Amino acid sequence: MWTKDKILSREQLPATVAGWREQGRKVVFTNGCFDLLHLGHVDYLEQARHLGDALVVGLNTDTSVGALKPGRPIQDEDARARILAALAFVDAVVLFGEPTPLALIELVQPDVLVKGDDYAIDGIVGHELVLNRGGKVLTVPLVPGYSTSRIVERILRTT
Repeated sequence: MWTKDKILSREQLPATVAGWREQGRKVVFTNGCFDLLHLGHVDYLEQARHLGDALVVGLNTDTSVGALKPGRPIQDEDARARILAALAFVDAVVLFGEPTPLALIELVQPDVLVKGDDYAIDGIVGHELVLNRGGKVLTVPLVPGYSTSRIVERILRTT
């Protein structure tokens, strides 16, 4: 499968997810900015994928990243989407521009909603929706010391 084929529109997503469900696959959802892909991201996404059979990653658009993190993103949404889609354990990437991924979570109806352990379960957007339909909301441990902000700081100190 071509990397670009894993980058789905919201219109394509329901049919893709329905196909996975027909195959008996458990669908996992997570989201983030994933600006400069690093070990922390790779480890987190790989752990998320191991919680099910298909991983959908909601990716913040450039505009929504800028609203969350002034001066960012460093890489545009097309580059970030292609890089994520190139990971073998990512099955689909879908952009979202809203302040939260709630509408995307409603569309996916994941069996498992996952974030890093820097979140409390009740602070994860969409947790009630997933739990109310019998799904799981989980956190996975993050690799200490890895963050895009830290990488940017280190680069700026060395220039």
